[in-house]
Amino acid sequence: MLTLLMRILVLCVVLPGGHAWANPAAQQFILLAQAAPSKQVVMYATSWCPYCQQARNYFREQGIPYVEYDIEKNEEARRAYKSFGGKMIPVIFVGQQRMNGFSVAGFNKIYR
Repeated sequence: MLTLLMRILVLCVVLPGGHAWANPAAQQFILLAQAAPSKQVVMYATSWCPYCQQARNYFREQGIPYVEYDIEKNEEARRAYKSFGGKMIPVIFVGQQRMNGFSVAGFNKIYR
């Protein structure tokens, strides 16, 4: 399921207002994306970013499962990051909600 979810993120762009635009190859994944767990945590990050490390540490300490994509080492992750307008790191998705950067308080607002 995680691989499928990441394919959806790579192929789809969620526009303001929650509308999804997808290229033709992604059309079959739209319904599955809507059925994805609402607490699924996905982080776009780099290995050297201190805020990314802070998020990793917090997730590990709290037992929060997450999927991480390194935007410098993974070309698909870099394309996905650019497609949703990423400008800083990390970018964290919790279900359909997005967080730019990381703070414990900010993360808990969208996760809890």
